[in-house]
Amino acid sequence: MKKMKAMVLTLCACIVMMGCNNLGKGTAIGAAGGAILGAIVGKVAGNTAVGAAVGTAVGAGTGALIGKHMDKVKAQAEAVQNAQVQTVTDANGLQCVQLTFNETGIKFASGSATLNEGSKISLNQLANLLKTNQDCDVAIQGYTDNAGWRNSTAAQSQQKNLNLSQQRAQSVTTYLQQQGVSATQIRSTVGYGEENPVADNSTAAGKAKNRRVEVYLYASQAMINAAEAGTLQ
Repeated sequence: MKKMKAMVLTLCACIVMMGCNNLGKGTAIGAAGGAILGAIVGKVAGNTAVGAAVGTAVGAGTGALIGKHMDKVKAQAEAVQNAQVQTVTDANGLQCVQLTFNETGIKFASGSATLNEGSKISLNQLANLLKTNQDCDVAIQGYTDNAGWRNSTAAQSQQKNLNLSQQRAQSVTTYLQQQGVSATQIRSTVGYGEENPVADNSTAAGKAKNRRVEVYLYASQAMINAAEAGTLQ
């Protein structure tokens, strides 16, 4: 892990030296070396499952245009209530937008996959974002903390948390589709249970952060094609 982190830092330093503006960043990520960086960062960040299945490496110019376009998507995403928004790298080494909703954004009763009514404000705004950006593919991921279930072994609790995270992710997908988001735009809905914690599960505050739903907007094949043709705005 230390070696991997060192590789990431070295490659990131190279990108910084190439320029800090978004166009330079997109170009670097789109290049062959950037594809390697994307794979490493994706493994560390847990987002290697995010990204269109492209047959060949995406070129530097294409990556630059997608980076600029995703900056616009991110700016729109920041208006979604209770979403933590950041730019991350997908499996192709391309810039994508991650929205994270913890319990203040998307709420479920304990042990339940039924959406709380208060969650629908954020989800309605998210649905509008997705419908406005139909050239973005979408991945929805559910996570839990590592709390055990009553009368269950550790292994049984882990499996129940995995199942619950899948059900919660599916609840979000179903609701977004009910609000008019195309079923073909949401490319994956996956629960990861206790995997990829973002905080310390030994504290109540950490557990609350780990109980979350992550939504990724990433370049679809149509967006990649438009960028390659130079028509992506």
